Amino acid sequence: MSTNLKNPIPTPAAWRVPGRGTVNLMRHLEPASSGPRNAIPFNRIAVVGNEMEYMADAVRNGHCSGDGPFTRKCQDLLRRELNSGPVLLTTSCTHALEMAAMLLDLQPGDEVIVPTYTFVSSINAFVLRGAKPVFIDVRPDTLNLDETLLEGLITPRTRAIVVVHYAGVACEMDTILALANRHGIAVIEDNAHGLFGTYKGRPLGTMGAFATLSFHETKNYACGEGGALIVNDPKYVDRAEILREKGTNRSRFFRGEVDKYTWVDIGSSYVLSDLNAGYLYGQLEKFREIRQNRERIWENYRYHLQDWAVRNGVAMPQIPSHCGQAFHLFYLLLPSLAKRQEFIAHMKAAGIKSVFHYVPLHSSPMGKQWGEDRSCPVADERSDRLVRLPFYNCLSEADQARVILATQQFAVSSRLRHTRSSAVA
Repeated sequence: MSTNLKNPIPTPAAWRVPGRGTVNLMRHLEPASSGPRNAIPFNRIAVVGNEMEYMADAVRNGHCSGDGPFTRKCQDLLRRELNSGPVLLTTSCTHALEMAAMLLDLQPGDEVIVPTYTFVSSINAFVLRGAKPVFIDVRPDTLNLDETLLEGLITPRTRAIVVVHYAGVACEMDTILALANRHGIAVIEDNAHGLFGTYKGRPLGTMGAFATLSFHETKNYACGEGGALIVNDPKYVDRAEILREKGTNRSRFFRGEVDKYTWVDIGSSYVLSDLNAGYLYGQLEKFREIRQNRERIWENYRYHLQDWAVRNGVAMPQIPSHCGQAFHLFYLLLPSLAKRQEFIAHMKAAGIKSVFHYVPLHSSPMGKQWGEDRSCPVADERSDRLVRLPFYNCLSEADQARVILATQQFAVSSRLRHTRSSAVA
């Protein structure tokens, strides 16, 4: 197939999903599909370097449980590259958020402000401690928390603001941090999408008291399931280690600071297996190459779809000039919910998986139960219209060309193009 892309995507063999028989575990990486053999999935995990070798090393070294050599390598790399506070690998980003909630010692009735357009983990971790969610609407351009609405939502019970850097594009952190500092409120960066993104030159995940990362298989850097807590406020570091190790001072014991370890606080088992950490280290040591590749994929979508989008009244992502994005995802905003659903069906017929994203939390059953009845019109409207295109590290030039061509073949009616042209952001 002739792709004729202006910005060709490199597809070295090391970035392809390997075939059966490469090493014993490779068969587990072959994506299962009930659709056509050449179907293009929404996501596919890829081996980009020494992941499989490092997992084998963990077994050979006799340390597959947590806090082994590869855990330390990952934590050291992240802290060095981000110039952040201590980094603690966890079993998921969800668990890192749960640790942040415990470190803040949240009590029933405390309030946590969170964007309504986010994954449930962003607030569930705090509701587990009895906190009340206060949902805030999002900006129409970046789909991030609308910082202009924050002041009106702060009360004497507000204990934390959770910012989510949607799609790896930074929230307006200067405004948010100034407001939080004035009121004595902790800021938590849910940076599941934004590792190695920046805000005015500052790495995302280094500005809040805490930040959390995700290494789920859909993320830029993955190990199947995994996460991390970044502790930027020094006063929480010692306790964070204890909570992560089931409420014990085990970390101090292994450093030789105490002669035995014991139960000293609440906590849980949040330590990532060194098997997972080995896989993750194989990805993180290639982070520059991965980021460069994802930038090419993102820019190919933007370049080849921008004219089609204008003709059809479809909006594409907006990236403020002071935000260095992480190239996590690429979305389109169709003119209506009906057109969004038609688009997904059109892509499915072409053997391409495209998906919508979050249902705003304020409209969910639990959101209505725990939060106040609050209007978030931007999130409601954008949620109905948004669709995500396939985006993963081993997306080939040929497959991306298929996605682009199928997208260009979808036409919105002339009436809708006229009535919704102003929606193009």
